[in-house]
Amino acid sequence: MANPLRGEVLNLYKNLLYLGREYPKGADCFRSRLKAAFLKNKDVKDPEKIKQLISRGEFVIKELEALYYLRKYRAMKQRYYEDDNKNK
Repeated sequence: MANPLRGEVLNLYKNLLYLGREYPKGADCFRSRLKAAFLKNKDVKDPEKIKQLISRGEFVIKELEALYYLRKYRAMKQRYYEDDNKNK
């Protein structure tokens, strides 16, 4: 019998894999770490533990998005605003 949370886990993996394409250390590094994290927990059968791991994965997604927005903001700031240290 298949676990009803399997779809959520697969969706989480796909979302993380998609977000990992822009990871600062490279997509290959992110993919290997992601795979290792999922393989480490592949034998978990308790639905509550699986839900806890899914919520941790969703937290990681939010953190990655924040990292990417911050990087984008810094790049925009460097392009369009003068450095304050040069004027002083």
